[in-house]
Amino acid sequence: MKFGGTSVADVERITNAARRVADEVRDGNEVAVVVSAMAGTTNQLVEWTREISALHDAREYDAVVASGEQVTAGLMALALQNMGISARSWLGWQLPVRTDSVHGSARILGIDTEELIRRFGEAQVAVVAGFQGLGPDGRVTTLGRGGTDTTAVAVAAALNADRCDIYTDVDGVYTTDPRIVTAARKIDKITYEEMLEMASQGAKVLQTRSVEVAMNHHVRVQVRSSFSDVPGTLVVDEDEIVEQAVVSGITYKSDEAKITLMAVADRPGVAAAVFGPLADGNINVDMIVQSASPDGARTDMTFTVPRGDLPAAEEILSKQKDDIGFQQMIADGDVVKVSVIGVGMRSHAGVAQRMFKALADRGINIHAISTSEIKVSVLIAAEYTELAVRTLHSAYGLDAA
Repeated sequence: MKFGGTSVADVERITNAARRVADEVRDGNEVAVVVSAMAGTTNQLVEWTREISALHDAREYDAVVASGEQVTAGLMALALQNMGISARSWLGWQLPVRTDSVHGSARILGIDTEELIRRFGEAQVAVVAGFQGLGPDGRVTTLGRGGTDTTAVAVAAALNADRCDIYTDVDGVYTTDPRIVTAARKIDKITYEEMLEMASQGAKVLQTRSVEVAMNHHVRVQVRSSFSDVPGTLVVDEDEIVEQAVVSGITYKSDEAKITLMAVADRPGVAAAVFGPLADGNINVDMIVQSASPDGARTDMTFTVPRGDLPAAEEILSKQKDDIGFQQMIADGDVVKVSVIGVGMRSHAGVAQRMFKALADRGINIHAISTSEIKVSVLIAAEYTELAVRTLHSAYGLDAA
């Protein structure tokens, strides 16, 4: 059972979460609980480290930032003890959760669960601080964004748990953002692949890394609400779902920016000259479109980067202008990527065509297109985001009856 920051935002909510844990224990289940820091705590800790040292030691940064989960784990254990449930808190280094040495974004290498399993035999609940581990040098590490989800799934995998329940402030995974489409439906079951695409394309219910761990270790994950008792959404292997929907969901990602290089020299090595320096600058390039050059001399090249990296990308490319040989660079931070996702695409033709026609009928121009086996993404002007999402949600028959 994993509880995020909003689910443990204050003592009252921690107590509420503890009641849910107690109910599971009284139903005869062996339970490990993974907790985030209380809402806002991590941001405050990060702010303090930056305030005291702009160029801080990453190891000390982790020592500070990991403390938020320590507080929540202790409070959760106390709340359970107060309800007559045997419980103790575990920090990442105490299990330990072994990680690599990349401070601030460490990856889990393994988890020692022998002592947890022994204590399950004594009917004790393990309350594990998420987001943290122990590096090879004996220092505390943190796992980066979504680290507590990743901890929870990794602990579930190490324990060979029947299920990993992720408690959050929504009651499941929806066909699209319910704030935009009131007719959005909660999905009962979704495949790992679909959830991975949805998470990477803008759905904020689960972090990509946790879904990857779940898929690799076949951990059944349930997304459910901390504040209601309705069933959530199960994320499972594809073979657990009897009949696949052609399209499961529509997502949008608004932190994209578009760069177009006009009249690039059309010669071997030009793509490497463009994208090599961006990669060296740790700037991730997503959608790429290159137009055909009728004379074989010049071509236009369009691609997307994270919006926050746009100034750095422009600076890098400006310095490389002579090497690349483009005439003009046009940057646009006012774009959005909208994606249609569904494993049913593998066996159904015409999914992309329906998307393009639906958008054309609404007068929405497509700037770029990218596809995978179970996803079609388009780049459009940001002003059309809500119209596009609503239009596609209806076009694929996802609206609730």
